[in-house]
Amino acid sequence: MPVPLYWRVACRAYHCVIYLISHVIRWRTPVVIKGAGSLSSLPKFVHSVKLQRGLLVTDAAIMKLGLADDLISEMKKHGAELAIYGDVLPNPTLSMVEDANELYKKNKCGYIIAVGGGSVMDCAKLVGVRQARPRTPLGSMRGILRVLWPLPPIIAVPTTAGTGSECTIAAVVVDPAHNDKFAVMDPFLTPRYCVLDPQLTVGLPKFITATTGMDTLTHAVESYINVFHYPKTDQAAIRAVELVAKYLLRAYEKGDDIEARENMLEGAFLGGVAFTRACVGNVHAAAHAVGGLYNVPHGFANAVILPRVLDMYGSTIYKPLARLADAAAIRGVTEEDKAKNFIAWIRELNVRMQIPPTLGANDERYRILDKDIPFLVRHALREANPFYPVPVIFGEAEMTAVFNSVR
Repeated sequence: MPVPLYWRVACRAYHCVIYLISHVIRWRTPVVIKGAGSLSSLPKFVHSVKLQRGLLVTDAAIMKLGLADDLISEMKKHGAELAIYGDVLPNPTLSMVEDANELYKKNKCGYIIAVGGGSVMDCAKLVGVRQARPRTPLGSMRGILRVLWPLPPIIAVPTTAGTGSECTIAAVVVDPAHNDKFAVMDPFLTPRYCVLDPQLTVGLPKFITATTGMDTLTHAVESYINVFHYPKTDQAAIRAVELVAKYLLRAYEKGDDIEARENMLEGAFLGGVAFTRACVGNVHAAAHAVGGLYNVPHGFANAVILPRVLDMYGSTIYKPLARLADAAAIRGVTEEDKAKNFIAWIRELNVRMQIPPTLGANDERYRILDKDIPFLVRHALREANPFYPVPVIFGEAEMTAVFNSVR
């Protein structure tokens, strides 16, 4: 059954309102410290901006690898006190946010440093939300423009090149009690500062390099094919695709290639710049649904789902995909040729990086069950419509087809 006309009209009307509102919002880009070894300059920088007692949010792997050890010791030398919350897991939960928030309050912190991947940065942002709106449950912050109050300063230090969380207005959290995964989106969530140090990404497992890189590509593609455009986000998306095309396989095949790692960090940052204002779409809506129910890694879900959704959009996205194909140096005679070749290139990237064509191909934990599809469809459509200005508005039939195709 096709999506009813009245619903398509209602969604497009909503998109127009958000587009108009976006022109009066004060968008912030973080102050960026970047380059190999740039993390070592952070303690001095923190001291210079008079931040003294902070909360370090990270995960057990970062602590075990010692990636934060030098930062912690140097911060102490500069007179800065740090409380440490090191228990963030992939797909952070409401309880993790609350635990970190209690530590923040107990130690009377005034700012937050997030060292880790997207999950760590999301958790840190949501601690900031709890500080900004202490009387409002996070569940009531779901969606856009619900925070509306400044957060404590956040310093984001990504250790993967994918989520772009170091510069975005979004944070995603899981509510295990309801098998729910939702986003909180507000310009106040944009970190104040970020550190892009490629040395922190050297030696990442190949699967993490591959799937976070495909997350970057998904951000760039979805933001660029959406129906409303902004010059800055279009430029960021095109450049992100250029960098992924040139450097992702290099980073995957040779993990200590500093040039590739540095450029993938730049690409992830630009992907974040692009989707922060231009939004993502049905790919992310579906990925969040399976992430919430089955704990599927986000970048992996995006990598599998992206080419399926692009196929379903058909001719509506030939023109923008052709432009992205040019950015990726993918040839074709017509716009249709270039667009289809671009989708084929995405599939080829997945194959070369050993990302399977379906979620459950290599791990039964991620296989979608028949009984769960109605729940997943409802969850994905609740996120996508009417908020995401997608090129094609999906209904139950289309989203069901997506989940059936990636099982």
